[in-house]
Amino acid sequence: EVQVVESGGGLVQAGGSLRLACAASGLTDADFTIGWFRRAPGKAREGVACISINNGDTYYEDSVKGRFTISRDSAKNTVYLQMNSLKQEDTAVYYCAADTVFGIYHPYDYWGQGTQVTVSP
Repeated sequence: EVQVVESGGGLVQAGGSLRLACAASGLTDADFTIGWFRRAPGKAREGVACISINNGDTYYEDSVKGRFTISRDSAKNTVYLQMNSLKQEDTAVYYCAADTVFGIYHPYDYWGQGTQVTVSP
């Protein structure tokens, strides 16, 4: 069974940085994609970025391009989301998810519990 577990959330001032980690287990030989999503208070969940575990292809939502970087450590089956130049509007619960389809605009099959990221003024 595929499982993903997030870590690394917290409180940071605007302009600061945080790195989230997603530890995945149970991945088979299929080409899995790991995606990061977020849900801000009062808003719908949105895709942030994703990465193909096999070939490293990445995709970013427009609002985070140039500020967030997604990367993978295949040996550790861990995906990272480096978030720089954080803004208050980045405050949300961030979720890691796994799926066999690349992209961030479709439902994923496997989800983590989420980690809170709060950006203060």
